[in-house]
Amino acid sequence: MLSRILGRYLLVFAVLALASMLAFAACNDEEEEGVTPTEGETPAAGETPATIDISGVPELQDGTMTIGSDIAYAPFEFYQEGTEIEDGLDVDIAKAIAEQLGVEVEFINSPFDTIRDALNTNEFDVVISAMTINPERQEEVDFVPYLSVGTGVLVPAENPDGIQELEDLCGLTVAVQLGTIQETMIDDLNAQCDEAIDKVTFDTNPLAVQDLRTGGADANLSDYPVAYLDAQESAGELEVVEPAPNPEPYGIAVRKGSTELKAVLQEALNRIIADGTYDSILADWGLSGTALQ
Repeated sequence: MLSRILGRYLLVFAVLALASMLAFAACNDEEEEGVTPTEGETPAAGETPATIDISGVPELQDGTMTIGSDIAYAPFEFYQEGTEIEDGLDVDIAKAIAEQLGVEVEFINSPFDTIRDALNTNEFDVVISAMTINPERQEEVDFVPYLSVGTGVLVPAENPDGIQELEDLCGLTVAVQLGTIQETMIDDLNAQCDEAIDKVTFDTNPLAVQDLRTGGADANLSDYPVAYLDAQESAGELEVVEPAPNPEPYGIAVRKGSTELKAVLQEALNRIIADGTYDSILADWGLSGTALQ
């Protein structure tokens, strides 16, 4: 009898031990498969942190961040040759931010000179379009700064007019894109010039560059990385005056009062800066020097 009772206890003990081992193994399997930690727990090293809470952001409730952009401004935003696929530094930053927010991105091509008006009439959620922050624009929209970029002065090879600084543009013809800070820069310079600058404006920067290449203008002003790329792709016809003057911040634009959207964009930007994604994107485009200071 005693041997039978001992046998039953041993059997029960063996079953319980086996059950414990199976439970422990299942636990380990869940950890290896990346099961999300209980709310409030800190993710272990190497785990992907949870996406940012966007439940209080009306613009993102459809799961997509629509982005207004003038997609003719390489290397920041442009279409891959022969396609309608967006590419560029701004595009990569937008996608990295969207990943942190857990949403998709959709780019909407929009003329730069009316892009802030389009934002304010709800044609898209944000503007990411190499837009320099200045007081005039800050009256219309709010910004999350993300880059720091100077102006490039693009001239014919060997710089025949000897342009070394912006004041040397007085008396010359300068081609610029409508609605850019460079257009405003020329207006400001004209208040100081003894001989006015002849400002010629175009809907896109490539058209302004073409005017320079065909002799219609003596110089073209654009953001330095854009001017530098135009010079690189000109087969020696154009060059950029060094150094680039007036470095200023670019900003992601949101509508006035979009406090929640601005806050999560800032948080997402902070994350990609902290984890190295931001520096990696800038390095990929050869623009590490434009990192936000």
